[in-house]
Amino acid sequence: MSGFDWPRLMRAAFGGLRMPPEQFWALTPAELALLLGQEGGLAPMNRSGLDKLLSAYPDQAKGIRDDGN
Repeated sequence: MSGFDWPRLMRAAFGGLRMPPEQFWALTPAELALLLGQEGGLAPMNRSGLDKLLSAYPDQAKGIRDDGN
């Protein structure tokens, strides 16, 4: 997974957009891209991306049953 250029994004938000920090940190990456004029920069998630998220963040911890035992 590629990282974000946080210093550049924060400069754009705080300096260019004059956005308060709490507003910046509440944005999703898609919202930030839209504000920065990069509407087409984020592709929709495909099945492969969803499978990676499901694997990394399962709904249930391993070894715990639905009944809590």
